[in-house]
Amino acid sequence: MKKLEFTIEINAGKKKVWDTMLQPDSYREWVRASWPDSYYDGTWKKGEDIRFLLPGRGGTMANLVECNPHDFILAKHIATIRADGTLDRNSENSKGWIGTTESYTFIEKDGKTTLKVVVETSPDWEYMFNDGWPGALKRLKEICER
Repeated sequence: MKKLEFTIEINAGKKKVWDTMLQPDSYREWVRASWPDSYYDGTWKKGEDIRFLLPGRGGTMANLVECNPHDFILAKHIATIRADGTLDRNSENSKGWIGTTESYTFIEKDGKTTLKVVVETSPDWEYMFNDGWPGALKRLKEICER
């Protein structure tokens, strides 16, 4: 697994950053910068499974190993999702994806929030995160600061 880190400072409190990052409408807005049309289906609570989807193309499913509101999220990907909505845990593509983790840490100081994203993934998926997270975080910052 390859460890990737992305950090951004946002001129807003961590509750606002958390809410903007995770509310369905604003999630779609910031994630569009790197993964157009992406959305999620599920609830941001520890132990829950959440689906990250692209219309007509499928997506991935992750389990929320940790979810401490306004502070920390750890999601572990447990399946890919085919275009027809069925889960895939056995294809080579899926086996290369399963086990990928994403963590989000929110640290507030003097009214500003540092958001740190850490991804551990197969080298096969490194390009997707390296290409996507910087633009997505930049867009999240813009939305939080407006």
